[in-house]
Amino acid sequence: MRSPVISYRAEHRFPVLPEVLWGELERIDEFEVWWRWLDDLRLDGDGLVEGSVLRGVVSPPVPYHMRVEVVLVSTVRASAIDAEIHGDLEGWARLAFHEEPGGSRVAVAWSVEMLQRPMRIASRVGLPVLQWGHDRVVDLTVAGFRRHLAARGLA
Repeated sequence: MRSPVISYRAEHRFPVLPEVLWGELERIDEFEVWWRWLDDLRLDGDGLVEGSVLRGVVSPPVPYHMRVEVVLVSTVRASAIDAEIHGDLEGWARLAFHEEPGGSRVAVAWSVEMLQRPMRIASRVGLPVLQWGHDRVVDLTVAGFRRHLAARGLA
C-alpha cells in the first residue's frame, strides 16, 4: 500500500537577486492575492525569522481544504528557510536561495504526509494523480510569482 506522502524537489530560477526575492516573500499579507489556493493566512511572529509561524488553509483543486501550520525552524536572510509543517499535512520544507548570473536559483524541497482520512483513502489508488496535480499547482505558483515580480518592475 502506498504511503499518503507528497514529495517535491526542484530548482527554480528568477531574474532577481536573492535579497529581492526575500523582500517580496516578506510581503506575507499579499500571499492570498498572489496564490488563490491559499486562504485565511496569518503570521504569528516578526516575519521570516526563526520561531515565526504561518497558519492558513490550503485549498487545492480537489474538494478538500487542508489547515496547515508552517513553523520556521531556521532562517538565514536571502539564503535559506527550514520549516516544519503541521496540521492536516505533516512534514518538512526547505528553500535555499543561490545567487547566479542574471538572478537567483531557488532549490526547494519538501515532503508532507496527508493526514485527512479522505485524502489518505484517495492516495491509495490515486497518489500519482495527486502528485501530478500538486506539481502543476507548484508550477502555476512559480509562474504567478514571476508575473508578480514583473508587474512590480523587479524582473
